[in-house]
Amino acid sequence: MVHNGAEVQHVPLTAVVLDSDVERLTTTSAALTAAGFQVFPASNPDSLAISLEHNHPSIVVVENALAHGLRSPGIPVLLLLNAGDSVDLEEAEAWRVVDYVINPVRPDELVHRVNTLIGRSRERSRSRNHMEALRESLRNVSAAIRETNDPQLIADHVVRGFGEALGVDHVWFATFRDERVPSIRAQWNSPGSKQLPAKLGNSENAIAELSNRLWTEADSMTVLDHREEPDSRITQALREWSPELQPVSTVILPVGEGASALGVVLLCTENRIHDWTRPELSLMQHVAGNVAHGLIQGHLISAQQRVLQQLRQLDKAKTDFLATVNHELRTPLTSITAYLDMIRDGSGGPVPDGIKKMLDVIARNSDRLRRLIEDMLTVSMQDGSNLDLKPVDVDKLLQVVVATLRPLAESRHVDISYVEASEDIEVTADEAKLEQVFTNIVANAIKFTPEGGRVGITSVLEETDDGGHAALVRVADTGLGIPEHDLPHIFTRFYRASNATSAAVPGSGLGLAIAHDIISRHMGRLNLDSTLGAGTTVSIELPVGGP
Repeated sequence: MVHNGAEVQHVPLTAVVLDSDVERLTTTSAALTAAGFQVFPASNPDSLAISLEHNHPSIVVVENALAHGLRSPGIPVLLLLNAGDSVDLEEAEAWRVVDYVINPVRPDELVHRVNTLIGRSRERSRSRNHMEALRESLRNVSAAIRETNDPQLIADHVVRGFGEALGVDHVWFATFRDERVPSIRAQWNSPGSKQLPAKLGNSENAIAELSNRLWTEADSMTVLDHREEPDSRITQALREWSPELQPVSTVILPVGEGASALGVVLLCTENRIHDWTRPELSLMQHVAGNVAHGLIQGHLISAQQRVLQQLRQLDKAKTDFLATVNHELRTPLTSITAYLDMIRDGSGGPVPDGIKKMLDVIARNSDRLRRLIEDMLTVSMQDGSNLDLKPVDVDKLLQVVVATLRPLAESRHVDISYVEASEDIEVTADEAKLEQVFTNIVANAIKFTPEGGRVGITSVLEETDDGGHAALVRVADTGLGIPEHDLPHIFTRFYRASNATSAAVPGSGLGLAIAHDIISRHMGRLNLDSTLGAGTTVSIELPVGGP
């Protein structure tokens, strides 16, 4: 034949023939040569192996007695059997494509058997190549599904992937009314094919019922040719759903998880018959399993993201509310304390002793309210504020805190002491926030220590497990201690230990929560060790290099 001006040469079929009977070897070779084969005769198994290696034949014709020990040649094998011979089935199975004839064999029968075997081998190879290509295509579909959490994108991947890999005219996917997945519709149509309806309409209940039955039976429904079953229930259901659809071959594939189907995939041809093979259906069912998993996971993740977004909005609203309330509270409180100071200073005239005691109570509670407002403002600003990092001398900072709180300790008859480290300790930190941490913790220790008790503060430079250094500050008191059941919650905002409440010790439950947040943002650790009735030790560890 002539193609593009050049003659195309057909590659001739080749055969290797091994037979110990010289006359039969000659007859067999002649029959195959006459049929157009290029024949390579072999006289023994060794020459057969050499010929297979060098000539790459289309078929091997071999005497049964000489075939034992023959490795799988990867090509068809035709055995020549003598009367009474038996075939080693295990060896024959290893050769994959094999047949036999009984000697003496007519030349025309020999040629027919040889051509049939070669045809079977080619069809087997074509089918294998087709399945490998299909497997690779659907593997890519599964990979695309796993790479996204978007349910609609998952559906689009599966309809396009099925359509292009299987060469059908329509692929349609839908989920049913199911709380596990969102409502999804997707379809793919070959070029020139009409769109299918977007919804199942009146057919939804019937399709859902069928899909659930198929899912329960771990099966799919295939129709080879609707034209031969025009009155079948499924043919009528499809035509009622889409009157313009003229289905020929169809697959209905359930998509499910657990006890029920959550969706369905419909594949359809309109102009040709598609013989749905078991390997094809198995691959499609595998992808359908990935689709179900991806849809459920994507739905859960989408729901979690929505909840997270709502929580962020609520948190922002809470922060804005606290900031607004603090501002609204601080403004009148400033006026109250200003006028209170003026009255106590005698600006309005002499103050009787009885009134002075009342004013002292007002002053203490005003100061308490001011601290509460400041703590609430700190909480509202904590998450969004940046750290102002710079070198901080830990010993000097602690000296300032102790000096500031000593009057409070003396008023409560509590002994407070600070033992400096033997070497200078400098950390990279936000000095104002660290001062707030140490002030909160030391003030807490004083507040919860009864008269005659002690509060001891120490600092030391220690080596960490990774070879670095950290500043370790300990604040130990001989106070009330904390009940064991309260310890897991002690850093929770607004949480107060039960004995603090019963002992009527004032506080907002924010001091330790604020301190814990600040230390965490410095990549440090704040630990608390307490024994009820014996006291509490708070340990603050800060990396020298900062966060």
